[in-house]
Amino acid sequence: MNAKTLTFLCALPLAFLSLHSLASAETVVFKATLSGASEVPPTASTAKGSAVISVDTVTKVATYEITYSGFADAPKAAHIHGPAAAGANAGVMAPFTIGASPMKGTMTLTDAQIADVAAGKAYVNIHTTAFGGGEIRGQLAK
Repeated sequence: MNAKTLTFLCALPLAFLSLHSLASAETVVFKATLSGASEVPPTASTAKGSAVISVDTVTKVATYEITYSGFADAPKAAHIHGPAAAGANAGVMAPFTIGASPMKGTMTLTDAQIADVAAGKAYVNIHTTAFGGGEIRGQLAK
């Protein structure tokens, strides 16, 4: 066996492992439509919004874009809440950076948080001064 053949044979398992790692990486996209009617209890707000959250299952980094309109005052907080099914409330799972619409950023989630989001047990909530408990909300789903 010559040196080139030996080098190729030694490199083959490493190449396979690299390809396997790339193949197991997955980005999962979750979306929500936000409204006052989805709040618990429902609000009379006519504001609306949407959320798109892309989660890299290997790095656990979530990239988000939250759009909104129609608030009487500026958002003071926005979060992913969970674990909770639609119609139930839960604590803050992860905060978004507040800003003008669209709010964009990244956050790192734990394996348990990713599992809750994937199971439909997480929602996006935007809070304002007028609606301290949340003005609009939407359940995250694939």
